[in-house]
Amino acid sequence: MTAATSPAPTPEPARGWIARSLDLVERVGNRLPDPAVLFLLLMFAAWAVSWALSGIQFTETDPRTGQALVVKNLLAGESITAFFATMVNTFTSFPPLGVVLVAMLGLGVAEHTGFINAVLRGAMAVTPRRLLTPALIAVGILSHIAVDAGYVLVIPLGAVIFYAAGRHPLAGIAAAFAGVSGGFSATMGIPSSLDPLLAGLTQTAAHLVDPSVTVNPLNNFYFTTASSLLIILVGWALTDLVIEPRLKATAVDGDPAELPTQAPLEAHEKRGVLAAFLAMAATALLFLLTVLPETSPWRAPAGTPLAEGQSNLLVSQAPLMQSIVPLIFVFFLVPGIVYGLAAGTVKTHRDIVAGMSKAMGGMGYYIVMAFFCAQFIYAFGQSNLGALLAIKGANALREMGLPLGVTLTGIVVLSGLVNLLVGSASAKWALIGAIMVPMLMQLGVSPDLTQAAYRVGDSTTNIITPLLPYFPLIVVFCRRYVKNSGIGTLVALMLPYSITLMVAWTAFLLAFWALGLPLGVGASYTYLPPGG
Repeated sequence: MTAATSPAPTPEPARGWIARSLDLVERVGNRLPDPAVLFLLLMFAAWAVSWALSGIQFTETDPRTGQALVVKNLLAGESITAFFATMVNTFTSFPPLGVVLVAMLGLGVAEHTGFINAVLRGAMAVTPRRLLTPALIAVGILSHIAVDAGYVLVIPLGAVIFYAAGRHPLAGIAAAFAGVSGGFSATMGIPSSLDPLLAGLTQTAAHLVDPSVTVNPLNNFYFTTASSLLIILVGWALTDLVIEPRLKATAVDGDPAELPTQAPLEAHEKRGVLAAFLAMAATALLFLLTVLPETSPWRAPAGTPLAEGQSNLLVSQAPLMQSIVPLIFVFFLVPGIVYGLAAGTVKTHRDIVAGMSKAMGGMGYYIVMAFFCAQFIYAFGQSNLGALLAIKGANALREMGLPLGVTLTGIVVLSGLVNLLVGSASAKWALIGAIMVPMLMQLGVSPDLTQAAYRVGDSTTNIITPLLPYFPLIVVFCRRYVKNSGIGTLVALMLPYSITLMVAWTAFLLAFWALGLPLGVGASYTYLPPGG
């Protein structure tokens, strides 16, 4: 009698060149130093480069000052002392830090009591699995009206939703990140605070040629609204056909006790969800009663400039728009507590504090990364190196004298490249726009079209630059599910979105231009000088 032989293992299917290329990006990226140390090394590099270039006389003019651009030596005595004197304030005033921590206090309670888990499990029972991706990307785009809320709310919930539906959580993070940040310039029919901010800078740049030019804050509104459909379709296809199949080989090894479950809701959970939603409805109703009156203190002060059809609730000066994160805190804290009381997961006030403490404990790694990230961004900004690169790139593009379609594509690519080094959308446009807007006006191109090209490039590389202030936070979200996630993991996840969106969105803009479709309110494609 011969011994039974075990069947030969089934070989894994061959991985395509795209998957192999992304695997290489991930391996190389994850071999880089820890993100906190990487930001420290980048800061030292900025110090060294600023010292090397500080004695050089550049011919470029800084559009912010009107003076010749000067690279500041960060190793000079006054620069070093200023760095140390402002170190604490640089960290505590780092924009994402307060946003993340305040929002996570409310989310921590809702998660600790089981409210978020129960709601998502209930939603998964009635939501078609195939439609999760487009719905998540659409919510990410819609979150732009709430400033940076999408980073701390939509992206982590994307992972939870996908995992609860039996899909890979990192694919949920990728889809949500693509909507929130990759489609940053897209809108879902509601203007964002970015619209008037960029339009104001565009008008300032246009006045260098023609002081009579007026740029409407909604000058790209039709284009950005139509772009939302493109972002959803591209993100949907990439997530389901490229990203998720590649992630099949990536094991989810997070703490099982911390991961959402997929079991049907029990009676006490249904009771808790019902009570929580009633509490949310009552809170929302009370809030609306304070918002709707024309004299509401939530509205922007009288005399605030408004675009045609724009509400004084949705401009950056409105207290409502400045209170988005505290409102997120309240709107998760209240139902989280009510759910816990009704479902029996909260016995005393100590359980609520425990939820907040647990959420803050999970933010320890992010806080360390945020400290070094804030110091590097401060040093890089002080050096003027980013401004130098942006202005030299814009000048080189101007001197090429390319056809208009190629020039518009060049603006997209230049904006995307500068975005890898300068995170602020307004700071980049203040530098690039001061050169590109006047240059193209002299060629008969409207400021509205130039601004639209910039917005495409600015959005598409947000998701692959570690210098995005929220990038370290997304890495933390990934590590909750896959412990060895790093910068390389996230860059490899998002690179297909970045490349595809840049190509597709640029083609979409050129099609808008070729067909003469309206860009936005009061916008045009051509510029005619006075008397021309």
